[in-house]
Amino acid sequence: MEIAIQILQLLLSLSILVVVHEFGHFAAAKIFKTRVEKFYLFFNPWFSLFKFTYKGTEYGMGWLPLGGYVKISGMIDESMDKEAMKLPPKSYEFRSKPAWQRLIIMLGGVIMNVVLAFLIYIAMLSYWGDEYLSTKEANKFGIRPDSLAMEMGFKPGDKIMTLDGEYVEDFSKIPMILVLNEVKQVEVIRDGQSVVFTLPEGSLNKLINHKSKLFNIRIPFIADRFSENSLAEKSGMLIGDRIISLNDQNILYYNDFRDEIQNHKNELVEITVLRSNDSIQIPIQLGEEGLMGVYPNGNLTDFFDISKKEYTIGEAIPAGFARTISGIDNYLKQLKLLFSPEVKAYEGVGGFITIGSIFPKVWHWESFWRLTAFLSIMLAILNVLPIPALDGGHVLFLMYEIIARRKPSDKFLEYAQVVGMVILFGLLILANGNDIFKLFN
Repeated sequence: MEIAIQILQLLLSLSILVVVHEFGHFAAAKIFKTRVEKFYLFFNPWFSLFKFTYKGTEYGMGWLPLGGYVKISGMIDESMDKEAMKLPPKSYEFRSKPAWQRLIIMLGGVIMNVVLAFLIYIAMLSYWGDEYLSTKEANKFGIRPDSLAMEMGFKPGDKIMTLDGEYVEDFSKIPMILVLNEVKQVEVIRDGQSVVFTLPEGSLNKLINHKSKLFNIRIPFIADRFSENSLAEKSGMLIGDRIISLNDQNILYYNDFRDEIQNHKNELVEITVLRSNDSIQIPIQLGEEGLMGVYPNGNLTDFFDISKKEYTIGEAIPAGFARTISGIDNYLKQLKLLFSPEVKAYEGVGGFITIGSIFPKVWHWESFWRLTAFLSIMLAILNVLPIPALDGGHVLFLMYEIIARRKPSDKFLEYAQVVGMVILFGLLILANGNDIFKLFN
């Protein structure tokens, strides 16, 4: 069921993105009185799920969910309609329009994807606002680094101050900034002292391929509820007790306690709890699993002040614009890493399985729209890359035409389209091949 929900979210998101992108081409073509022969969601080799014709344009839905397309008269595209191109150009065809109009038609899809992300961010900020845990609050009890973070130089209890001299307000963005900004030095407060350390060589590559959470926050271990047949409850522990030590060893935080108690399976341990203002010792005979049967209070708002900002529509517009620009900048940085032979980020390139897995396993509209905005920016940037068969390839040839004042030949454009499609299929195979490889490793 969880996988089905992720698939449904992926298909809905891709459908929105494809329709908006192709509508950008469609609308620009119509503005310049260029005939649009087809407008399709998904591809339709051999047959369509449904189709109808309205005012000379065939609208339909294909069965292959790899994107979508508009077929514009007089344009060399993936349909490779060579016979039509042999006929004399007609006034309503793409090839008959001035270069500047053709340029706008080709950029229409990319522009609409950026506009879509902008509108989504405005709507999200005005409806949900912005909520996050600040780094200052996350530092209250210090961080809990995972094994990779510890290998990089972080230690339990560190309080992260700056990355290459810059403070990061949103704690959840620190792992992303470590990667995208290729951070070299980190400043932390450790045991009350400021410590600056340099990340070891090779950290960037490891971070890119890291799948688990780099940092967790530490919270006090306060008994919130007991499991059935809880050893702790039977021994006298009460809801609300704050666990502060194990066998006279001070352990103030839940994750640290959970790890330590696993070293005492089948042993009689003495747990110290703080109840009101009293310290109480509770002996507990552990079983072979090394568990007491206590669930902690995991409500972050009981321990931290969560930053929340509400936006009016007027405030959401500039904030949404800033978020869109930031999204574009971040994705361009990701592309830069993709082509770095040192980092080998291409090894982590994923296809539809990877994209689908970023959606939550339960339907959550805020997450859905946030991811859709991100994918819209991603689609815009990828489409504008100067690869034949993508919008960016057509734009490249149009820029050549505008500068050189002559068109590339139709034969050249046909060959370029074939080369571009080979490149795209190669990238598709690489991305989805990586997904399949990861499934079996």
